[in-house]
Amino acid sequence: MRPVHALLLAVLTLPLFQAATAPASAQTPRERMRHRLEQRSAQDDGEHRMAKVPDGARVERNIAYGTDPKQRYDVYLPTHVRAGAPILFMVHGGGWRRGDKAMANVVDNKAAHWLGKGLVFVSVNNRLVPDADPLNQARDVAAALASVQQRAKGWGADPARVMLMGHSAGAHLVVLVGSNVTLLQKAGAHRPAGVVALDSGALDVPALMAQPRLPQLYRNAFGTDPAYWASASPQQKLRADAVPMLLVCSSTRHVPTAPCAEARKLEQRGHALGVAMRVLPEAMSHGAINAELGLPSAYTRAVSDWIDQRLMQVRR
Repeated sequence: MRPVHALLLAVLTLPLFQAATAPASAQTPRERMRHRLEQRSAQDDGEHRMAKVPDGARVERNIAYGTDPKQRYDVYLPTHVRAGAPILFMVHGGGWRRGDKAMANVVDNKAAHWLGKGLVFVSVNNRLVPDADPLNQARDVAAALASVQQRAKGWGADPARVMLMGHSAGAHLVVLVGSNVTLLQKAGAHRPAGVVALDSGALDVPALMAQPRLPQLYRNAFGTDPAYWASASPQQKLRADAVPMLLVCSSTRHVPTAPCAEARKLEQRGHALGVAMRVLPEAMSHGAINAELGLPSAYTRAVSDWIDQRLMQVRR
């Protein structure tokens, strides 16, 4: 039995429906603890379970975009690909040091939802710490995008109608690539239609690294050099030619920084530069923002509608 499951059983004995149905503001500390443990357990399950291929879909696995074994992506294709189908390009999270393109919480609900809408779904791996720092990971993302765009017509898809999405560390990577299009140009990639960041782990890296209570994973990823922090920070690298962005953030998370405050700060800078940006706060945990996207909900509708609007503005 996993430790989180044992703790859940040992500490909490309330009926399951009681914590699930009570609004967060009305829950007792015991109920809130139970809810957090259930969310943590679900996230852990999604990290250890392999993704499913949606019914009627097919998958092309481990397409190489570089020589390293981590430089691979999987392509999920709907039963019938409409000519010029858009592509949703997903980068997993994991603190820049772990994670995989085939995890259930990365693929399952998103692939089912967007394949059902006729999109091609691509799930990407990149090199990880300690083999590659976040800036080199962003270069991997740009190289993977270039490869996907080069192959898109072979799948019946449109290389110009690609939407980047990432969760946590992966959200930092796609926002960095979307903020600093030089990374795209050097990789031979074309400008994507937009970026969806799912609760980014780092939008203002210098401000993040200055926090007094900073988990070691950030120090392992970003090191100690302030010049490097700025080079890998969307807040500092954002330019007027950045791509449009939807910044989803957990309104319930505040450590080591509040992601919605970071998102609004980037949005403010984006608006000053003329970059289309929108912040979407969600009262969900960091893991749920990733794992539950694609399930029927107002949250999924908001993200899906924004993606549809951006894709419609790209000429076929």
